[in-house]
Amino acid sequence: MSHTTEEQQFEEYVASLGQAAKKAAQQLCILSTGQKNQWLLESARLISENHGPIIEANAKDLEKAKQDGKDDAFIDRLTIGEKLLNGLVEQLNQVAQLPDPVGSISQLNTQPSGIKVGKMRMPIGVITMIYESRPNVTVEAAALAIKSGNAIILRGGSDAIHSNTILAKLLNEAAVNVGITQGAIQLVEQLDRKVVGLLLQAKDYIDVVIPRGGKGLVSLVDNLASVPVIKHLDGICHTYIDDSADLEKAVSIAVNAKTHRYGVCNAMETLLVNKAIAKTVFEKLLPEYQAKEVELRCCPAAYALAQAQGVAAVEATEDDWATEYLAPILSIKLVEDMQEAIEHIAAYGSNHTEVIVTENYTRAQHFLRAVDAASVMVNASSRFADGFEYGLGAEIGISTNKLHVRGPVGLEGLTTEKYVVYGQGETR
Repeated sequence: MSHTTEEQQFEEYVASLGQAAKKAAQQLCILSTGQKNQWLLESARLISENHGPIIEANAKDLEKAKQDGKDDAFIDRLTIGEKLLNGLVEQLNQVAQLPDPVGSISQLNTQPSGIKVGKMRMPIGVITMIYESRPNVTVEAAALAIKSGNAIILRGGSDAIHSNTILAKLLNEAAVNVGITQGAIQLVEQLDRKVVGLLLQAKDYIDVVIPRGGKGLVSLVDNLASVPVIKHLDGICHTYIDDSADLEKAVSIAVNAKTHRYGVCNAMETLLVNKAIAKTVFEKLLPEYQAKEVELRCCPAAYALAQAQGVAAVEATEDDWATEYLAPILSIKLVEDMQEAIEHIAAYGSNHTEVIVTENYTRAQHFLRAVDAASVMVNASSRFADGFEYGLGAEIGISTNKLHVRGPVGLEGLTTEKYVVYGQGETR
């Protein structure tokens, strides 16, 4: 009986979050840009003035994480310091400067009947954000949600509960100060995992779920959700060096795409090289990887070529082509031509970011059209697959979905469209 009572309590809790968010969304969709920007600037002010209490709350999370034996990478993601807080304040100010997509009308055309038909940008409604040990996501996600006119329910990891609680409290205090309705920003304080399952099924209240974290979290959310999910699971990104490539560009791009940062979803994991120029490319490129201690996992032809040049390598297995390393490890395969490269990407890619290095315009255009990915690039590093680098100002994540948004998700990605019609008494 107690088990049933507990489940009922969780269901009531989720329903209360959803009802409050849905009610808030009705006000948020008609807020002026000025009101939303006031909230962003007030949030920035409150965070700026409360560094001490925020860092003190974060210290409690860090102490528990250390007691639980969390590794250094986890501790680093969890830590809030002066630099991170200053960065959050700057981000809030930057989002306030971004164009507001809500209410904009496009494709307004007069029809033969006399009516004018166009499309208006509008908020999605209620967003649920499920994320792990990065408390900065609490602020970043709320900022983009409110600016795009959406209510947001935030469910951070239990490891960051003290940090998330004080940040959410300040964001809500800012909302009260500028007259934004309660329920616009809600932090899930009930940390039982059953609540997550209920949120993912709450399609009467929640319009979309965005998971942000490791593959395990994203996969869990994707499998359990009955509401739409904006997500990407893997970042198995390829760079194909065509036989018409400029050698200097090819080497620079291939080094940057792999070694600029290892633990990110837009890092290159597999290098495809046209056999006709592989020897020349390897002479310039492999010593660069060797100097940076990148482990090379090669197809038999690439392995033989590396050995002949005195560069350490191992033979790749089938699993390597489908692995996101997030580490100084790189798979390398030699291909006959661009078509073989495209077929390899289709078989093993994760629809995230794919690159061709070529000086042949026709091939570049074919690659852009033939490769199925959220971002496809010509003569540029895959590391550019990022909302800020794309000019979005900020992003809430990267989507490999085909509907409704693909690639880095900024303010416009958190909106949808509706048709609007202007008439002067026309009837049909």
